Amino acid sequence: MELLRSNLSRVQIPEPTHRIYKHECCISFDTPRSEGGLFVDMNSFLAFGKDYVSWNYEKTGNPVYLHIKQTPKSVPEDRPLKKPTLLAIGVDGGFDNNEPEYEESYSISILPDFVSLPFPSVELPEKVRIAVDTVVNAVGAERKEQVAAWTAEKKQVSQHALTLQQIKSGIVISPSGWKCAKCDKTENLWLNLTDGMILCGRKNWDGTGGNNHAVEHYKETAYPLAVKLGTITADLEAADVYSYPEDDSVLDPLLAEHLAHFGIDFSSMQKTEMTTAERELDQNTNFDWNRIQENGKELVPVFGPGYTGLVNLGNSCYLAATMQVVFSTHSFISRYFSHQSLKMAFEMAPADPTLDLNMQLTKLGHGLLSGKYSIPATQKDAATGDASQEGIPPRMFKNVIAASHAEFSSMRQQDALDFFLYMVGKVERANSTTPDLDPSRSFKFGIEEKILCSSGKVSYNKRDDCILSLNIPLHEATNKDELEALNKQKAGKGLEENDIRASDEIVRPRVPLEACLANFVSSEQIEDYYSSALKGRTTAIKTTGLTSFPDYLVLHMRKFVMEEGWVPKKLDVYIDVPDVIDISHMRSKGLQPGEELLPDGVPEEVMESAKPVANEEIVAQLVSMGFNQLHCQKAAINTSNAGVEEAMNWLLSHMDDPDMDAPISHQTSDVDQSSVDTLLSFGFAEDVARRALKASGGDIEKATDWIFNNPNASVSDMDVSSSNSAQTPAQSALPDGGGKYKLFGIVSHMGTSVHCGHYVAHILKEGRWVIFNDSKVGISTDPPKDMGYVYFFQRIDG
Repeated sequence: MELLRSNLSRVQIPEPTHRIYKHECCISFDTPRSEGGLFVDMNSFLAFGKDYVSWNYEKTGNPVYLHIKQTPKSVPEDRPLKKPTLLAIGVDGGFDNNEPEYEESYSISILPDFVSLPFPSVELPEKVRIAVDTVVNAVGAERKEQVAAWTAEKKQVSQHALTLQQIKSGIVISPSGWKCAKCDKTENLWLNLTDGMILCGRKNWDGTGGNNHAVEHYKETAYPLAVKLGTITADLEAADVYSYPEDDSVLDPLLAEHLAHFGIDFSSMQKTEMTTAERELDQNTNFDWNRIQENGKELVPVFGPGYTGLVNLGNSCYLAATMQVVFSTHSFISRYFSHQSLKMAFEMAPADPTLDLNMQLTKLGHGLLSGKYSIPATQKDAATGDASQEGIPPRMFKNVIAASHAEFSSMRQQDALDFFLYMVGKVERANSTTPDLDPSRSFKFGIEEKILCSSGKVSYNKRDDCILSLNIPLHEATNKDELEALNKQKAGKGLEENDIRASDEIVRPRVPLEACLANFVSSEQIEDYYSSALKGRTTAIKTTGLTSFPDYLVLHMRKFVMEEGWVPKKLDVYIDVPDVIDISHMRSKGLQPGEELLPDGVPEEVMESAKPVANEEIVAQLVSMGFNQLHCQKAAINTSNAGVEEAMNWLLSHMDDPDMDAPISHQTSDVDQSSVDTLLSFGFAEDVARRALKASGGDIEKATDWIFNNPNASVSDMDVSSSNSAQTPAQSALPDGGGKYKLFGIVSHMGTSVHCGHYVAHILKEGRWVIFNDSKVGISTDPPKDMGYVYFFQRIDG
């Protein structure tokens, strides 16, 4: 006790602004449930495992710690399971994650000798009692920053509900027998709360749903709120009310009055339709993902170094699948595991190691590769051979890698490819002072575009990239006869597409990967190209090749395409991917003898023509609704002319912007800097990157396409080769070698959009394929090589 009193000056009582860590060690994945428990520094409120707390004492001199230990309670095996009612994990109403309950015990520990004092105890100094009580009762920073739940966002009260004007039309809505006033739809019907019109909902991307009559009625009338018929019961908060101006499901505190206006007695109505949240839950739990997840197959669990699962934090499977593959590369293993210990990273880290990317990448690397945490989730799992592990939660890594990114820092599902590109850019910048240690360079390669104009002269544009994004030429399918026979059968029997898909045999186009690679390097005609030799517009031919071959080649299959109206569609296609590929034929040869370069310089008026322009049809429709012409032009430009609805949504959410009435400026300072940095890492000039992001609504992939489709916008900014051997310093430092590659990793996606569904990784380890499905790790018997979204290849030397 005297020892504790002599160190009272090193004890701090937490303030509300302090971040208190008490659930996970900041430099390892130890928790209060680990064998040694967890030690909370009572000065910095950082937490450390038993094996690491001495490092913190040596670094800071802080001697007083709260020791937290959790031990499992005994739980009856016949505990009943409840049906989930929330799209959430481990919360009331959500999916039961079957976690055992734990008893928590506390003590005061004084380093360096781990002198222990019991807590609670009246003999402890008051300052210590208050400080410890505050820590014990606080919500841990880990939970505050990233709640381990998968849940829909809480609905907000609509700003239109309290001021809603209802038309006295005398309409009385019957309690059943509803039909859309403009078509024959009898399901997915919405009652407009202003005029009482009953109309069908939106058409889904796959053709199901309604015919858009409810939203079209809003566009015509600007009546803001509608309630979904069939979701109205005595529990009015559960009714599905949608606000078109706010573009979201909302709460209407006056819904009872608004329904009474149309003679609806909500207390007597029975629920017949799913709410939007329930439909989301239904879709997320009923996808047919058996093939990719290898459901129904006996999955042999595998444990040990390199076979550690990652806990799903709630829609974090995109991160888990990506990082499992990344930490299977020699470059990342070397940088953050074999050549950097946890202690080395901790000693280099700032005062708060939870905010240091190098520390958290090292923590993640050691967590995945050491084997320390690759153990069965429960004794029962170990006995039954279940592939589930306790796994490690990548919370701190996610918090620090995504800190400056609005989407990746959210709990929403994200595109695994976008995350890979973003992560590679962050790692590159973190290693900018020591480029020789930068593991992201193992993915980088040079791309060279040759543009041959009708004058016979050429230009060579070079940039760096870390992925090959491949279009899928469906016309190259190898099973055309089978597809044609199926289409004839479908036409003859009048079968719906869903009936065909429901059958045991699913027939899809099969496109060889070689055809996708050949399509990448094939010639492409550019219309309306400005030739500096002819000083006018002409037709040009563009061909693309690689100036270097990376250690690891990442291939992205463009399975998600935009149909008319920017409606996303997922291509239903198989890609035949061999185990070994040779891309030697894709190497660019640079300026050839006899070729003459195009003169430098593009007139300003040509550059001006590449700037985004508002679609006049969209502007005219918005103006006809009473909106200001300038505002409508800005809305169209800022939504990349995606459509009237998108532009209106932007308009309504930006009406109060202070610069709304300012003239249209093509300054692009408002684009996301992290997206700019990603494009800069590809070798594009900053001005071109900002212009492209502005024109494509901030989407990195669309921005890349925009640059390719507007060569005049980038030709004067990109590196222009003047000889067949000249290379920029950056390109000369890129890894290079032969063109033979071996497939070693697949990230597969299940779902209708990259922003929903689920991601899984399959990785070739020690001569066998292994599936990494969040915290489940097992030997794969049938890796879905033909269903990948992103493929990872390793160069074969020699």
